[in-house]
Amino acid sequence: MFKVVLTGYMGSGKSTIGALLAQQLGCTFVELDGEIEAVAGISIPTLFADKGELAFRKLEHQSFEQWMQSPTSFVMSTGGGTPCYYNHHEWLQREHVYSVYLKGSVTTLARRLQSQTAQRPLIQNLIEAELEEYIAKHLFDRSYYYLQSRLTTPIDGKTPEEIVMEIRRWLTQEGI
Repeated sequence: MFKVVLTGYMGSGKSTIGALLAQQLGCTFVELDGEIEAVAGISIPTLFADKGELAFRKLEHQSFEQWMQSPTSFVMSTGGGTPCYYNHHEWLQREHVYSVYLKGSVTTLARRLQSQTAQRPLIQNLIEAELEEYIAKHLFDRSYYYLQSRLTTPIDGKTPEEIVMEIRRWLTQEGI
């Protein structure tokens, strides 16, 4: 049994890379945001708007812990803030948990997120000029939690396939 947990800021490619990696490993792919939407019965932007970030974080915590305690092998794409709340970062170092921080530069993340602000509650009200500053501050605030991951993989200038190949090499060295 193994659990591969992908962490990183929004726009780092966790969902894309997670789906590819799970397919290659022949295991379940868990997109944590999708799990939260299924439990809530509404989209995450609607959940944020109607009930606020605290309600979202509580559902995130319940879904995260439920999966982390399950006997199933999986690849999980977390939300950008998942490791930063409820001591989730402590799970990233546990036995049979292979955590990977997909590390992107502020420039790369801002470029990727520019066209997605409407779907991202935390940045939906930011204008282009504010986005890089917001991302830089968040990365500074969250770096401690992201760096609890067992592997850090830079994503700048790489295709999802190249990143998956790097993760697979590491997992092979780890015995997966």
